[in-house]
Amino acid sequence: MMDLTRTAYGTWSGGRFMHFGEQLSEDRFLGLIQHAYESGVRTFVTADVYGVGKADEMLGKALEGVDRDSYCLVGTIGHDIYKGQRAGAKGYPRFTDPTLRGEAEYADYLKMAAEKSLERCRTDHFDLVMLHNPDSIGYSNPKVWEGMTALKDAGLTGMTGVAPGPANGFTMDLAYCFEHFHEALDWAMIILNPNEPWPGRYVLPPANEYGVKILTRVVDYGGLFHDDVKPGHHFREGDHRTYRPAGWVEHGCEKVEKMRPIAEKHGLTLLQLACQWNLCQPPVESVAPTFIQEAGEDARPVEEKVMEFARLPEENLLSHEEVETILQIGNNEGCMALKGASVRHEGEDPRPDEWPMRPELAQIATRWGLNPSW
Repeated sequence: MMDLTRTAYGTWSGGRFMHFGEQLSEDRFLGLIQHAYESGVRTFVTADVYGVGKADEMLGKALEGVDRDSYCLVGTIGHDIYKGQRAGAKGYPRFTDPTLRGEAEYADYLKMAAEKSLERCRTDHFDLVMLHNPDSIGYSNPKVWEGMTALKDAGLTGMTGVAPGPANGFTMDLAYCFEHFHEALDWAMIILNPNEPWPGRYVLPPANEYGVKILTRVVDYGGLFHDDVKPGHHFREGDHRTYRPAGWVEHGCEKVEKMRPIAEKHGLTLLQLACQWNLCQPPVESVAPTFIQEAGEDARPVEEKVMEFARLPEENLLSHEEVETILQIGNNEGCMALKGASVRHEGEDPRPDEWPMRPELAQIATRWGLNPSW
């Protein structure tokens, strides 16, 4: 089994399964994965729900013939694409939905889902399997984590972890999960970047305390750290970024420009600066930007962005003072309502991505300095 490397490539890149920028053709999508490997990226992340298995298949096709021991493969499972019915934009239900199965069936589902994902990826084992976007049951039920541990016992994966999302939040739920199931948790994937330090940085202390390594995504902050999304940028219809608040590009670029002198001092591109900043935060050990082919004939080729990422220096170059300066520039605390447990949902029925605060989570919040109103 192979641990995650500093640089990781996710199959959400390229616009085929997550709508950012242009949708790459199948050949170019496959070629971009191969380009990442050939450039030196050695960790690849996929999810069974992307394209209902299609992302798994394309990753397997792209890496077919490559020495399996030369790269780390990360799979994410948890949306029931087999028995569940898609609810429009809300997507597929979690496998823990009580209308689908009880806790006695969790382990069997997880084993089945892992095996099917591996078959599509054309291999016999993951290096890491993560529970993808769990509901409140996924974070808190011991039977879920017994089932995840069983995947290691069956030789289907060397490590297990949790991947919240796709929205931001789940701070108290993650802290609870780390405290209660850290023996079954090797990694967690969170959103973190210099323009979005909140709330991700608040789950780093409990992760560090319990020995959970962190993979960070959205390092590019919607493409701004790729340095080709500027004020007035035109987004294609249906691009996920059009749902962000008005003015986010302009405001984000203002902060990025204040960080640029630090990047230039160290000979770093803005994307490399963002990656370095993340990797300076214990226990962050791997970063996975979204690689976006922006619309327009003059847009920067996405292959160039991958090459730039692959050339990320191995050592962390930023001083403690520079890390703190970037944090203060990018500070976004309180800028949005977060998903997961919150006192905002008291008296409401739990939904797949937000639920009422439980007493034990309030205690977690007190212990780690988290705000229940988030």
